[in-house]
Amino acid sequence: MKAEEEIRNIFGQLKNLLLAEQEMRSEPPFIPSEVRSYLEGSVSAAHVHNHELAHPDSLEALRAFIGECTRCRLHKGRKHLVFGEGSPQARLVFVGEGPGREEDTAGRPFVGEAGRLLTRIIKAMGLTREEVYICNVVKCRPPGNRDPETDEIETCIPFLKQQLTVIRPEVVCTLGRVAGQGLLGADFRITMERGNWHSYENIPLMPTYHPAYLLRNPGAKRQVWEDVQKIMTFLGLEVKKDD
Repeated sequence: MKAEEEIRNIFGQLKNLLLAEQEMRSEPPFIPSEVRSYLEGSVSAAHVHNHELAHPDSLEALRAFIGECTRCRLHKGRKHLVFGEGSPQARLVFVGEGPGREEDTAGRPFVGEAGRLLTRIIKAMGLTREEVYICNVVKCRPPGNRDPETDEIETCIPFLKQQLTVIRPEVVCTLGRVAGQGLLGADFRITMERGNWHSYENIPLMPTYHPAYLLRNPGAKRQVWEDVQKIMTFLGLEVKKDD
C-alpha cells in the first residue's frame, strides 16, 4: 500500500472516532487539535493546500475532501456549495468568479441568465456543457453577488487549482476580472489583457469578459466571440466564417 493511501486510511479511522464520539456520551478519544480541525474542515484552505494530504487524485475525492466547508465566512449565507460540473477529461475549462443566487439555489455553476448565455457560447463552439468543465474561483455565493474578498479567494482558490491539476485541460478560459486575477495575479487587467494568450501552470489560458458583463454591455459580445474563436482554433474545432 502506498504511503499516501496509508495516511488516508489513518485519517479515515480518526474520522470514524469523531463520529463515534458524537453518538456516545462516554469519554471521547484523544485526537490532537490540529488533526481534529483538519477532519472537521475548519483548517484554512491555504494551510491544507500546503499539506501533502490536500492532493486528491480525482474530482470526486476533492469534493469529498472539501466536505461541507466552513473555512471562510461565505459558508454562513449559502444554500449549497457549488463545486463545479462537466467532464473530468474536459479539454476546455471555464472559470468564473463565484456562484450567484440561482447557482446557490441549484448547487450548480452558471445556471442563471449569465449561465444560459455561456451555454449558448459553448454550443456555438460546437461543444456541450457535458464536454467542458465549468467552475468558479470561490464555491459559495458572496452576499448580494458582490465580488469575493481577498481572504475568501485565498481560502478557496487552492481547490480550484487542484481541480485544474486533476483535469489538466488543454485550455482554460477565465471569465471576468476576478477569475483572471485569481489565476494570473493581481496585476491582471481584463480590459487590457482579454483576448491574449496567457499561461497557467503551462496550460494555455485565454481571458475574456464574463457573460454577466455581456448582459449589461451587449456590444462586447463581438470581442468575446473573437476570443472564443482563438480557443476553437487552438483546439482544432471548426471556426465558421461570419455571414
